[in-house]
Amino acid sequence: NYTINNNIAENFQLYQNYPNPFNPSTVINFTLPEQTNVKVIIYDALGNQVDVIAGGVKSAGSYSVKWNATNYSSGIYFYKLETGNFVQVRKMILMK
Repeated sequence: NYTINNNIAENFQLYQNYPNPFNPSTVINFTLPEQTNVKVIIYDALGNQVDVIAGGVKSAGSYSVKWNATNYSSGIYFYKLETGNFVQVRKMILMK
């Protein structure tokens, strides 16, 4: 489910998902400059957590995770990268 690139990143980074808008799946990329505990959480437009697509301790590097939204309805969703000392949120649109 993960792909990793071992080039060491200088900063934590959460990239815009692609494709966006998407149906039914999208890819979310992020980079880590150090080994850390990571969570990528999906929220609906009301702020309810609907899925966790990545979790656990990850080494420094670049990661790519796929979210399959087949069981979710069209609309705006948010995804959050959460580590020990970094949080970033981005918006994505599911269009069925």
